[in-house]
Amino acid sequence: MTKLRKAVFPVAGLGTRFLPATKAIPKEMLTVVDKPVIQYVVDEAREAGIEHFIFVTGRNKAVIEDHFDIQVELYDTLERRGKNEVLDRLHSMQPLPGQTSFTRQQEPLGLGHAVWCARELVGNEPFALLLPDMIMQSPRGCLSQMVELFEKTNGNVVSVEECEPSQTHKYGIVGRGDTVAGGFEINAMVEKPKPEDAPSNFYINGRYILRPEIFDLLAEQERGAGGEIQLTDAMLKLLKNQPFHGFPFTGRTFDCGSPEGFVEANLAFALERPDLREHVLRVVEASGRV
Repeated sequence: MTKLRKAVFPVAGLGTRFLPATKAIPKEMLTVVDKPVIQYVVDEAREAGIEHFIFVTGRNKAVIEDHFDIQVELYDTLERRGKNEVLDRLHSMQPLPGQTSFTRQQEPLGLGHAVWCARELVGNEPFALLLPDMIMQSPRGCLSQMVELFEKTNGNVVSVEECEPSQTHKYGIVGRGDTVAGGFEINAMVEKPKPEDAPSNFYINGRYILRPEIFDLLAEQERGAGGEIQLTDAMLKLLKNQPFHGFPFTGRTFDCGSPEGFVEANLAFALERPDLREHVLRVVEASGRV
């Protein structure tokens, strides 16, 4: 079995729901407390043993590349001023030379197209796909737990969570089959089904481990909803020939692609910080009295 070494991060989106903040700043660089959203996702991948971080970018996203590069002047200044704690933290987040790759998605043709743009960098091996809008909060990273299921099944793995049955029309829903090694077999995938048509209430939450055969299917994939190449459509075709397994994630997921989820993430991660928790609680309490 090939070791999972590579992860793909589609970061070409425009972030229109956060305008005017994202007019000049990529939405992935908006901060949750004191770290950019993309840093949380990369940290999760690194914890899972990922060695090669592949970013599918678009125009005006160069600052993401700069973020993961060495800032010589900044590091020298911090060292001269004795800011060793901050400097050590920056070094701990720094990918090693050769661990990051960047490729362009020239047209906004959907998630499936963004994944296909990474085909040459991934090559003929399995890869993780992490949607950077979605950040997780749990004692152990979501992808680390998914890797265990992948190593037992050697198939495709998607992370799922339960939603209210009445809310299935908002998500990509999977059908639940037999229980396997801490997960379950997936026997169906439906994009935003009506509650009465949903095969379950398990929705895909933005973390995938996929076999490389998905690239051949994406290359032939016709445009679907919204004129975009849909990843789910290719996954459905792959499901006919390869097993898919669902990993039920039990932590918290925040959709930082929406203002509501972004604010919620900031509160949740701030409350997790010993140096901020009491202050945030006082602010929330005071707000409730207004």
